[in-house]
Formats: sequence, C-alpha cells, structure tokens
Amino acid sequence: MTRDFLKMLMVSFASALVLSGSVAATPAKETPWLPEAAAYRLTLFLGNLEPLPWNDIEIAWTEPYRGSELSIGALAWLDRVSDIDPARLLDAIADEDRQAVFAEATRLIALRIEEELDRAIAAEDPARAQQTVRTSRELYRAFADGIAAAEPAAAKQIGLAWLELNSSTGSAGVLGAGVTSADRDTMAAARAVISGYIAGNYLIDDFAPRRTLSALPETAVLSGRAIEVPPSLPPGSDIFDQDPLPRLVLNFEEQGIDETGLPLVAYGDMLFDSAQIFGGPARDLGLACSTCHNRSDVNQRLFIPGASHQPGAIDVDGAFFNPIFNDRRNDPLDIPSLRGLRFTGPYGRDGRFASLRDFTRNVIVNEFGGDEPTPFMMDALVAYMLEFDFLPNSMLTTDGRLTEAAPEAARRGEAIFNTPFASLGDRSCASCHVSDANFLDRQAHNIGSVAPAYEGARAGALDTPTLLGTAYTAPYFHDGSLPTLAAVVDWFDETKSLGLTGAERADLTAYLETVGAADEPYEAFDAENTAFRLAFSELITFASTLDTLLPRRDARHILLLTDTVAADLSADASTMSNLAARPGVYALAEKLAEVSAAVRDEDWTAAEASWTAFKAETADIEERAF
Repeated sequence: MTRDFLKMLMVSFASALVLSGSVAATPAKETPWLPEAAAYRLTLFLGNLEPLPWNDIEIAWTEPYRGSELSIGALAWLDRVSDIDPARLLDAIADEDRQAVFAEATRLIALRIEEELDRAIAAEDPARAQQTVRTSRELYRAFADGIAAAEPAAAKQIGLAWLELNSSTGSAGVLGAGVTSADRDTMAAARAVISGYIAGNYLIDDFAPRRTLSALPETAVLSGRAIEVPPSLPPGSDIFDQDPLPRLVLNFEEQGIDETGLPLVAYGDMLFDSAQIFGGPARDLGLACSTCHNRSDVNQRLFIPGASHQPGAIDVDGAFFNPIFNDRRNDPLDIPSLRGLRFTGPYGRDGRFASLRDFTRNVIVNEFGGDEPTPFMMDALVAYMLEFDFLPNSMLTTDGRLTEAAPEAARRGEAIFNTPFASLGDRSCASCHVSDANFLDRQAHNIGSVAPAYEGARAGALDTPTLLGTAYTAPYFHDGSLPTLAAVVDWFDETKSLGLTGAERADLTAYLETVGAADEPYEAFDAENTAFRLAFSELITFASTLDTLLPRRDARHILLLTDTVAADLSADASTMSNLAARPGVYALAEKLAEVSAAVRDEDWTAAEASWTAFKAETADIEERAF
C-alpha cells in the first residue's frame, strides 16, 4: 500500500479506483535499504526533530539500522564497497552543523550513485552491469520521493532512463543461447539523463539553507514553490501489528450481543482503526489508535527512530507528530494496555485525566494533531473503548483470589504480596494493587522509578497499573526499563529493602505471572480462520453503521467511514489466501467508494442503492473471504 518505501498506506484501488484522501491503517512490508541510503534517510528524519538528537544521527551512520538485513553500519559499508571519503560528513556531525550534515550526506549519496553508474558503464560482464545498475537505483531511491513531489515529469523521465539503462546492459543468455551485447550508446544516453539531474540538484557546491530537511531537488527549493513531500517513516520503523495477534475481549460479545446491533459502538470501533481522525503526518502514514494498541492491548513491536527508545514505546509529545505539542523532552513511554479501560481510570501514565473522554480528545487533537472531533465521534470512541475487557484467567477469581488451578509457588507468593513491610510504611504490594479492585487503587504514587527533572521536583507519581494480563505486556514500568516480572520483583526488593530471600522472590514472581496470565491470550488462526477473515469481519461490521447513518443523511460521518473501510478492504485483500475471492473484495471496496461519491454529490438515492448492492455482494462472498 505504500507509494514508496514506508510512505505508507496511500492506497490505489484495483480497477483504477481512486479514493480522494483515503488512507489505510494496514502497513505494507518495507523494501530493505542499502546502509548508506538508510543512514541518509534517517539523517533527514532525525534532522527535523527538535531538539535535534545528534547522538542518534551519529549512530545512524555507524550502526546498522534496526531490522537491517546487513549487520554492518553505513560507514563500514562504504569502506568496503566505495572509494568515497566520508570525512567531511563526520566533521559536520562532530560540529553539530545541521546544514553541513545535510549537504555532505546529500553529496555522499549522489557520489555513490555516480560511482555505481561508472561501474555499470565500465562493466564488460552483463550480470555485473545489471547488478551495479540495481545498486545505483537503490541508492537513487533516497531522493526519489523528493523528485516525484517536486517535478513529476522529471521523475517519470528518470524512471524511463533507469529502465533503458537496465535493459541495454546486455545478457549472458542461458547455456550459451540468447547472448546479447550491451548497447553502449543507449546506456550512455540513459546514464546522461540520470547523472545530469543528479549533478544539477544533489552534487552542487552550496545548498540553499533548509528549514526542513528533505530529498527535494535543489532547483525546486530555489524556485520558492511550496512543495509538500509526502511524510515517510525512516528505515528501521515498524508499525505492523504484533505477532501473535492479541485476543480482543469485548464485554458485549461475551454476552452474546452482535456488534452490528450496536451502531454507536461499531462506529467507535471503526474510528479506533482509522487514521483519518488524526492530523498529518500520523494520518498520512496510516497510524491509528489500533497501531499502538493492537486489539486493545500493547503493540510490542512498534518502533519509530527518534520517537522510540525501544520497541513498544513512543514519545507522543515530541516534534514529529504535532510540533505545537512538542515538550522538547526525550521521554518515550511504554505503550499501556487498554484492557479493562472502564475500570482503570484516571488516565494517562500519571493519571492526569480523570475523564476517558478528555484523555481521548487529547490524544487526537494534541498528541496527533487531528481536527476537533465531533460529539458523535467522541461518544462512539468512548462507547467502544469502555467495552474492552480483561483476558479470562481460570487461575483467578473475579475478585482477585487464586483458584485451585494456580501453582503452589503462586500461593506462597500471594502471602508475600499481602504481607506489610516496614520499609513500605507497613504497607504491602496489595495496598496499591488491590486484588478485589482489579489490582488497582486508582491513585498515583511516586515509587522512585522516575528520575526527578530538577531538584525538589514532585513529578514522579505514576498511576497504579493493573496486574491483570501483564504476563503479555513486557517490558515493565512507564519507560519499559525492566524486561521481566522477575526484574520488577528484584527492583522492589532492592530499592525498598524488602529483605526477600531468593526463594521468596521466585514465589512472588510466580504470583505475579499467575495473576497476569490468561487462558487464551492470542487469536488462533488456521487455513480458513485467517487474519484476513478476522479483518474482513471487522470491516463489514464497521460498514453496517451505514444502516443508521444513511437515513440520517449524516454526510460527514458517512464519508469518514467509507473512506476508512474502503481503503482497508482493498489493502487487506492483498493478504488473502483465497486468491480466487480477491476480486470480490476489491468489488466491495468499489461499492463503498460509490456510496462515498454519491454522498459527496448529495445523491442519496444512489448512495442507498450502492449500499444495498454492497450488502448483497458481502453475503455472496463472506464464506470465501479468507
């Protein structure tokens, strides 16, 4: 679904279907980057953060980017494959000169492209020539989105030149047959198109000052035109759902109520999965509430360089998502689970929001720069999230007592959990994690896990987290600094001088693991009960709210729904295992697009007709949608 590597989720539909402004919440797998191109893109991304993380920029060039297929950093890679000296770039980084870093990094990538093109032209072996052309084109990818945004005609011309260059390198044939010689004249002409553009825009002596670092060509910058480069996440980012996928437990479903009979809840479910409610860049990248909170739980793989210090954490009040909300502190927080949300107020890590509604609005408007949500949107989101329930655990009663299924070590640990300690002011673990109140006390406490920002600061108090389901939400503490529940026990024993023996620590850990366990923590899939079938069922449920919205002629909320669901239907179809049914899913997306188009034209008769057709086609394809 991406228009370029990790410029996620601007979706083109099958059959030339175009949805204006539609963004899907399902990311596409990224193509690996060459080390120096990855370092360059990270430099652009990090260079736009305030305050600028100079240490991270240095690391971008010295270490492999997260998830790289190569265990080598850009500088070591350059030493292996290139004759280019990166000394001037290193000096600029050492001097913390933002403009110089941009200029030297840009020239380095341009020189690498030229270096590989020289090798391609000089190669006698067709296979070698093709390989160097591929390498140079992979390096060109670092500039491609900027060129496409600024000069689409030039981008098209260069794209054709790459094709001509590659096709004119010749072929060694197969077993001596089909041998063709390189067409040197065509190669030279194609190379001239590429190199001429690179030389005039990325290999210049002095770049115009950049307020925002991007891959825009120099001629476009000098023109003074307002050019918007689509936002992108840097190499090493990961916004995919975690695997295995957490099981979602909803209060109404456990009571046998179908979500299609709860249109307010179903619309809130859609909003929770919609990037449309946020502002840019989150919206344009396809980030939704469900990106961080997979199935109401924690996305333990989510990672964005510059915003995350480790997977499963993110700084939502930094410079990237909403500059006006930037607190200028590098303080990423561990993503909290939303299970049992109606029991866990107040909200926010430090309990600063008494109201779930206020907390949710803050996320949309302040953290992610979205427009003010309508009262209906807020009602729907809150109604849906209040249905999140804890995972069932047969080793625990609903009032927090262990059942006979619990191991003996956990029973011993329960006694320790309820034992008052003098070093805790004659309080016990259970004083804060009240077992018959979902292991909560709904208060904030300063346990010493937050370093004071200044002498005398009293900002270390954090909301007491529930212990339910915590076996699956590692790492722990607000900053994810402790990797296991055993580490949590060790931390409390050491910092609070509890005086536990090794055996007692083990028993207390066993108790926490038992309380935090679940019978079925993850979704179970098989050949037909696939992840796509689950997504398909959810999207059809979202769409069912049109039965309520269309009669009300509620254009604003209809369009938000159709744009979200149609884009996701089309995007998710690519994951189907039943390939024969894929065209039918694309056709459903088209029907929703027709509803959207009719509503925009205020043709409510046509909108109703397309919606009726959508429901009929859904019934026809539902069994084959896996």
